[in-house]
Amino acid sequence: MTVRVAEATDVPALRELWSDILRRGALDEQLADVAGIVTTAEAREDQCVVVAEVDGEVAGAVYLEATTFTPINLERAVLAVSPHVFTRFRRKGVGSALMEAACRFAEQHGITHVQTAAAAEARDANRFMARLSFTPQATLRAATTSAVRARLPQSRQATQAATSRQRIDRVLAARRIRRERVPG
Repeated sequence: MTVRVAEATDVPALRELWSDILRRGALDEQLADVAGIVTTAEAREDQCVVVAEVDGEVAGAVYLEATTFTPINLERAVLAVSPHVFTRFRRKGVGSALMEAACRFAEQHGITHVQTAAAAEARDANRFMARLSFTPQATLRAATTSAVRARLPQSRQATQAATSRQRIDRVLAARRIRRERVPG
């Protein structure tokens, strides 16, 4: 097995490997997306796409980025995104080799933590990560904007307008009460 930095010639294999997580679209759009990811990673010191090969064939890959735990927790961490292995190469050490590459990348950048994610329904991937001492840190959820908006209470503007009307009603009521109390 060979582990190396991805090259432009790896783009078709990476598109196939990551097809379930790429944005939906035509094949040429997905190939362009992956080509852009590989090109950007080659140009930046804080990013890397690592490929594992078995007998000259791409067996798996992972995208690595030196970043922070979150935009709020600024402790440095390497994010190992989408460590995927083709089905025919599973249980042959490819996943371990990819995560070893993530550890090396972290050490090269003086970073003491590696974080990754696996789809909730990816039982084997989650077990593999657990065996490597990755513990759950958060649940990442996604929904369309329209679905979220449909479930939210009425828009904030409507709430603010109602609140303003309520304030005006209270002021007017207080003035009436004062007028009624003043002997005339």
